Amino acid sequence: MPLKTHTWISLWFLLTAPIIFWDVGYCFMRPRSMVGGDLHWLWKPYSIYQEIYGVKSLERGDGFTNAQTLLNVIETLLNLLYLYTAHITAWPGAPLVGLTAAVMTLSKTVLYFAQEYYCGFCMIGHNSAKDLLMYYFATNTWWIIVPAFISNRLFWDMADELTYAHKMAVKAASGKAK
Repeated sequence: MPLKTHTWISLWFLLTAPIIFWDVGYCFMRPRSMVGGDLHWLWKPYSIYQEIYGVKSLERGDGFTNAQTLLNVIETLLNLLYLYTAHITAWPGAPLVGLTAAVMTLSKTVLYFAQEYYCGFCMIGHNSAKDLLMYYFATNTWWIIVPAFISNRLFWDMADELTYAHKMAVKAASGKAK
């Protein structure tokens, strides 16, 4: 059977890569990337996010932002590896790479929300409900929803392939037994 791919999954992995790498640059270049920094012009749209949840973390020397940013790099490299192995080499293991990447994104984003909850909204609690809804929940929730759907789709694709392979193995074994 040819390798099964889904355009919407490939588009998500492809279109999110530059967004994530832009975000990685912002996080790893702090404070130079922040308002007042010499490189801020590259990340001007991030000005609002800096006030929402960036300054307190940097001032305290909190390593969580850069730790999750390092995981962003790994998951995005896996996203790109999925694209390569699924569309260029048609490697049968490509769905496992995609599933791994999607589960990383999903679990890391859930961790991001859980961190806020368990620290009493220590990074975002100073914001208005409107700002939180518009700039935190509305944007970050997509990084839970889409990877959850990708994980589900790739899981069931792999389960179908394994079931098919098992049936063929059983059929082949029963033919040899006669």
